[in-house]
Amino acid sequence: MSKVWFITGTSRGFGRVFAESALARGDQVVATARDLNALDDLGRAHGSAVLPLALDVTDKAAVGEAVDKAVATFGRLDVVVNNAGYGLYGTVEELNEVDLRAQIETNVFGSLWVDQAVLPHLRRQGSGHIIQISSLNGIAAFVMMGGYSASKWASEALSDSLAQEVSGFGIKVTIVEPALYATDFAGPSAAHSAPMAAYDGVRKAFLNAIGDVKAGDPAAVGPALLKIVDTENPPLRVVFGEYALNGAQAAYADRLATWKEWADLALEAEGRSS
Repeated sequence: MSKVWFITGTSRGFGRVFAESALARGDQVVATARDLNALDDLGRAHGSAVLPLALDVTDKAAVGEAVDKAVATFGRLDVVVNNAGYGLYGTVEELNEVDLRAQIETNVFGSLWVDQAVLPHLRRQGSGHIIQISSLNGIAAFVMMGGYSASKWASEALSDSLAQEVSGFGIKVTIVEPALYATDFAGPSAAHSAPMAAYDGVRKAFLNAIGDVKAGDPAAVGPALLKIVDTENPPLRVVFGEYALNGAQAAYADRLATWKEWADLALEAEGRSS
């Protein structure tokens, strides 16, 4: 049976790849983007199989209207992909309130509004799969990306709790954690805080490190996501890319080692001894 998808941020990048992969195999897609003109080619190529909608995910009322229109058009929703979001670059001291609030509004509240809008429909169906596009930054923080990581850690926590809350309704949740891919994530889509000279060394080291990473092929993420949504028991978390896999394993290994090293203090902190 073909699936009905609701995907945010489909103008380019991962969102566009997800939409094209689903449509190519005969699924139906509600493709949303801030700029409706960016979706014209999808409509021309796939006709009634795609419903293009203009949507700013920070507008809660608009999200609800888009979801209702999607269900009215296709009758159900099988896969919901929270993909809309962008990067914010700057050290913690450089971050300004306006930029950070805008980041949280899109990356955290935008996904939350989509989740809350689709859940009544999914609960009535007794089925559905919510995909949260996170990042390696959702489980491991890096210099220059504290604001972005904060938004992804928050989204991951919400999604983890959500997965536990809705499993009894037949609804599945998967958090996808990619690393660096050859998209424009670090280009026009990104925001940058005003630099401070004190952090020039940190900034240079960060850019050098990123330059040494082999970026993944965005075309490969579409088939990968199809495998996830087609499996009977999908994972709660899955990484995309070798760099993400190695980074996630290293981050957790370091945490486990630290917790073990300080285990005696953990017990001491509640008046117990090992």
